[in-house]
Amino acid sequence: MDIAFLAKYYKFFISGTGVTLLLSFFGVIFGVVVGIFLALMKMSEKRIFRFPATAYIEVVRGTPLLVQLFIIYYGLPLLTGIQFPDLMLAIIAVSFNSAAYVAEIIRAGIQSIDKGQMEAARSLGMTNGMAMKYIIIPQAFKNILPALGNEFIVLVKESAIVSVVGIYDLMYRADTVRGISYKPFAPLIIAAIIYFIITFTLSKLVGILERRLSASDSRN
Repeated sequence: MDIAFLAKYYKFFISGTGVTLLLSFFGVIFGVVVGIFLALMKMSEKRIFRFPATAYIEVVRGTPLLVQLFIIYYGLPLLTGIQFPDLMLAIIAVSFNSAAYVAEIIRAGIQSIDKGQMEAARSLGMTNGMAMKYIIIPQAFKNILPALGNEFIVLVKESAIVSVVGIYDLMYRADTVRGISYKPFAPLIIAAIIYFIITFTLSKLVGILERRLSASDSRN
C-alpha cells in the first residue's frame, strides 16, 4: 500500500483526530450530566417524571444516531432561529444520544447499591436528595466508571457518522484526502488504524481502571 501521500496530508488526519476526540469527550461529559437526570427521573415514583424519561430513553435507543443527527442539525436552527456552529450541533446530537445509554448505566449502578445505604442515610436525618447526592451516587459512579469508559470508546467509533453533515472529523478528513490524492483506499486504512489506536488505548486504560477499582474493593 502506497502511503507516500501521508507526507503531504498528515495534518488532515491530525486535525480530524483532534475533532473526533473533542466530539467524543464532550459527548460523554454532557451525556453523563443529562444521563444522571434521566436516570433519577426514570427511577422516580412520580409518573410525571418517570414517563418522559422512559419515553426519551426508549425513543433515542430505538432510532439510528444518523436520524437524530439530521433532526438536530437541521431542526434545531429552524426551531430556535439561531445559527449554531456545526460542531456544537454535532456535540448536542452525540450528547443527547449518549445520555440515553448513560442513563441506563447510571440507573443500573444506583440500583446495585444496597438499599440499606439509603435507609441508613435517612435514619441519620438526610433527605432523599441528600442521600442520593452524598451517599448513593458517589458509590454508584465507582461501580459504573468502567462502563462509562466503554461508552466513551463506543462514542469514538460512532462519532464518524457526523462526517455526513460536513463536520471535519477524522472520517471527513480521510474522505477529503481520498478526493484530492486520487487514492480511494489507502486513506481509509490510515483512518481505521487511527481509530483502532484510539479505541485500543482507551480499552487498556479502562482495563487498568477496572483492576484498580477491584483491588480497592478487595482491600476494603
